[in-house]
Amino acid sequence: MAKRRATRTGHPEKKPRMELSWPARSRKRAYDLVMQLMEIPGKTGEESLVADYVRRALREAGAPNSAFSEDSAHHRTPNPGQLGNLVVTIPGNVRAPRRMFSAHMDTVPICVGSQPVRHNRIVRSADDETGLGADDRAGVAVILQTALEILRTDRPHPPLTFCFFVQEEGGLHGSRCMSVGALRKPWLAFNWDGGSPYKLTIGATGGYRMLVDIRGIASHAGGAPECGVSAISVAALAIADLQRNGWHGLIQKPAGVGTSNVGFLHGGEATNVVTDRVAVKIEARSHDPKFRKQIVKQIERAFRAAVKEVRNVAGAVGKLTIDGQLDYESFVLDRDEPCVREAAQAVRDVGGEPVYAIANGGVDANWTTAHGIPTVSLGCGQKNQHMTSEMLDLDQFEDACRIANRLAAHLE
Repeated sequence: MAKRRATRTGHPEKKPRMELSWPARSRKRAYDLVMQLMEIPGKTGEESLVADYVRRALREAGAPNSAFSEDSAHHRTPNPGQLGNLVVTIPGNVRAPRRMFSAHMDTVPICVGSQPVRHNRIVRSADDETGLGADDRAGVAVILQTALEILRTDRPHPPLTFCFFVQEEGGLHGSRCMSVGALRKPWLAFNWDGGSPYKLTIGATGGYRMLVDIRGIASHAGGAPECGVSAISVAALAIADLQRNGWHGLIQKPAGVGTSNVGFLHGGEATNVVTDRVAVKIEARSHDPKFRKQIVKQIERAFRAAVKEVRNVAGAVGKLTIDGQLDYESFVLDRDEPCVREAAQAVRDVGGEPVYAIANGGVDANWTTAHGIPTVSLGCGQKNQHMTSEMLDLDQFEDACRIANRLAAHLE
């Protein structure tokens, strides 16, 4: 694993297209795949219909039952899901090291019910209250289309592994809990997720997730409020402390840069009861593991101070439990890493210019790289992911397919 960090740049100007064996029938198949995949509901942990679609398409193209395997990752993830990661292997017909292609099958809940419609070269959901789901069904379509092309044409190619991950959106749990042996030791690995197909994500931040359980003391809010200890007050004081002292949102300190977010707060059932329990979910991110630990310590400090501050008339205070876990560790690949070099050349082959980027969010490549498989991530033309305004640029999606096809083929 390399140590040099890449720098951020803007998206490049697109060069004129190069025609590289991308017939109209392949373009039509790729378009049909992505439109059909985006219609399928499959939020995190509920990816079985997507996996069924992938299996059916590959079997119709000639993939034998022996090509498919499914691991037991969903039995090891924090929230059990319908199935594990789906792995498809295709033998090579030339002697060359194995290559792996991956994408995640799940979407965020806002995309359930997507109704993809095309407006010229842009696809959006017809329902303005629903996300499109191109993150990451476009990635699934890219690698599925690549596998189908290999099966239908049997053109020269090395041994190939196609991995369809589950539970990416909830914290990269599918790739974290994957059975690495099922991948058959790929030498080069490429992951497709959101953004431009010309952007090579060679590194990403690390993320830590926390659950804070605040126990107060219930009392009648009108008759004896002074006897209660409000768990809501504890949460409010702690969050205000973090915001006031620059430890919430974008964090910029002399010791480092990172982010934190209180993303979930739940508690209370009635206004006439002093709330005695609140659950708070928080995340902390930084490319620097040491500084991320500082963020976590500041979050813990704020809640511990707040629980001591809120007392009832008898001087009693509430209780606090903080559980946390590392969702994924940060990583950075060198631009000379073989998978990065190969991806950059494939981008150039379709007329693009590679842009090297470090992501402030996690990708499945965080975990595949940690598992000993250095992985570069590319986009598929998705924009405004996780929003109702999400869209898919079909020109960029087609280039993502062309890039994947170049990477799967054996090039002399």
